[in-house]
Amino acid sequence: MSDAVQPTAAEVRAAAEAVKIALDRHLAAVENRSGEDDPAVSEAFNALAAAAEVYDERLYNRYDEVTPFEIPDPDDSLPPYAGPEEPNALSVLIRRDYAVVDPQRLLVQAQRIADVDEDSVTGAAVGSSVHAALGVLFGEYEPDEIASRHKEFGLEEGDSTLWVSAADDLPEPGEWLRAPFDQADPQQVVCRFDVSSVFDEDDLDADLDDLEEQDA
Repeated sequence: MSDAVQPTAAEVRAAAEAVKIALDRHLAAVENRSGEDDPAVSEAFNALAAAAEVYDERLYNRYDEVTPFEIPDPDDSLPPYAGPEEPNALSVLIRRDYAVVDPQRLLVQAQRIADVDEDSVTGAAVGSSVHAALGVLFGEYEPDEIASRHKEFGLEEGDSTLWVSAADDLPEPGEWLRAPFDQADPQQVVCRFDVSSVFDEDDLDADLDDLEEQDA
């Protein structure tokens, strides 16, 4: 059983009803499409995908069951894989975005780090410089620790992505250090994992609420 908070049976039932509504609207949009790129069809498709995803999650969290639905995800935007069938090496490319929402908190935390390090030449330089503070912060902590403690440092998470890219052989030492991301080839990506607020269940729940209100 999933460790997620269990939805109630009524919430699972409501999600199932929302899928039925979205199915009917998608079929109606397809039957009445005005052309190949009718925005009404695209909108109905997205609403159906959102409803199906919420139902799938609630069904699993409540009953430990799954659906046969295949929910489109960002991986579908990748071109066909053209890398080696049996990779001998791989590259893991990670991007995480943050907003500096509390500069004062960031400066205080960076100053504490600099003050503890007696050999640090940046202690006096932190002052009111967000640029210097970020250098101290990311010089002290691993990226995963910053990700888990970002609020403590006055940061707010944005989108993030991780690409696993296959290769025949490891590059020569130092070969790509000056431009580490220039050789990223989407056709070499074996899998990717994206985190974005657009995938939040709260947003999906809002879509379901809109569907239910429109049907009332």
